[in-house]
Amino acid sequence: MKSFLKLGFKGRTYAQQKAFWGFLYVLPWLLGFIFFFLVPLLTSLRYSFSTIEAKSSGILISFAGWKNYVEALTVNTSFNRTLTESIVNMVVNVPLIVIFSLFLAVLLNQKFVGRSVARSIFFLPVILASGVIMSLESTSLVQAINDQSESSGVLSGFGSFELARMMLQAGVSETIVDYLTGAVDRIYQIVSQSGVQILIFLAGIQTISPQLYEASKIEGATGYEAFWKITFPMVSPLILVNMIYTIIDSFSRNALTDLIRDTGFVNFNFGLSSAMAWIYFVAIAVILLISTYLVSRKVFYHE
Repeated sequence: MKSFLKLGFKGRTYAQQKAFWGFLYVLPWLLGFIFFFLVPLLTSLRYSFSTIEAKSSGILISFAGWKNYVEALTVNTSFNRTLTESIVNMVVNVPLIVIFSLFLAVLLNQKFVGRSVARSIFFLPVILASGVIMSLESTSLVQAINDQSESSGVLSGFGSFELARMMLQAGVSETIVDYLTGAVDRIYQIVSQSGVQILIFLAGIQTISPQLYEASKIEGATGYEAFWKITFPMVSPLILVNMIYTIIDSFSRNALTDLIRDTGFVNFNFGLSSAMAWIYFVAIAVILLISTYLVSRKVFYHE
């Protein structure tokens, strides 16, 4: 194996070597996509343009053109409403989750008593949201936590109302007030979806050389200046990674995915369900392309 790698690197530039290792890194995913995901993806695209009927002789697939897409966008009122709500929730939640994760990662990187316990507490919602735990009966701990979150949402509503009144009296813009009070109302949702992002930021912060902070202290920089001049630029690539992860994670589990699944496997309208899924896929792809393009222009890569 080593001789094969040496032979592959012989006569190659550093950029070519980096490209080779990058390709080797994504090769398992690429093979999995080709052998396990590509055929279902193309089949779903075919179903979205077809009418599927189950008969005694088997499944009959007939070409229907854009009928399923027209029905999803114009006839099925639940799809448009749920899609809009999902996109709005994503636009509101993603900045809050990324900012909250970075803030917590900076705090958890400090040296204090019980630091390991604090890190475990913030990662606990990720474990509770796993497929195995969520599949437990309604009398389980997860259901109790969900019930508690609903009741806490009612209580936070009173707190956000008081917060809004105070900020409006202080002359803060109504748009900013609405966004901040919405963040207070979504606090449980933000915390429960920030575990992975906190770990990613924490790992990135720990890779920053301590000599940079020591040099900044010698130059008289404050902790605030060290964060914006050292920490923030060095973890900016991880901001892009966490943003992409959070967008995909927010789209992978919401009411729209339940609607698509129920349309196919409860109502047995696989053509309409496939059309909904592809519209959803295109919407996610467009949002990812726009957000990645905007954020990647500000990312700092340390060589």
